Amino acid sequence: MPLLINQQLAENDKWQTLTDAEQPLPAAGAVLLPLERFTAAQAEAGSLELAPLVNGDDDINVVLEQLDQLTLVGIEISAFTDGRGFSFARILRRAGFKGQIRALGDVSQDRLAFLTRCGFDAFDIPAERYSNEIANAFGEISVNYQASSDEPRPIYRRD
Repeated sequence: MPLLINQQLAENDKWQTLTDAEQPLPAAGAVLLPLERFTAAQAEAGSLELAPLVNGDDDINVVLEQLDQLTLVGIEISAFTDGRGFSFARILRRAGFKGQIRALGDVSQDRLAFLTRCGFDAFDIPAERYSNEIANAFGEISVNYQASSDEPRPIYRRD
């Protein structure tokens, strides 16, 4: 899957995503794990760098308690109609998280600008949805009235 980080196509990604509970952890490297497995694996991490992968059903408070130890949080967008991932990203940014927030799952071009405004800065895009024009999606919305993580002031408070 193509990965965009900070609106640029990433050539190399050190993170390996393991969603299969039966798949063994590697001996070293950086691994993105579903929240339940992430919590269980922290005790045996050793030289592994671990990051949680949350979905709308998970308790974001578990992640918030560990923000100072994380460099990446993955958020699974399960369906077009599920906006909980947007809210999770916003909550993480409001809590002061400066690391990477990566969108995985149902990520599409028409929502990239909105995901960015909520705090996402990395997008794991399904191969069948990726095109070379996808970078244009970030500038499609030229005026935003509401405050967000990328502009904390609503339009009537801006100069």
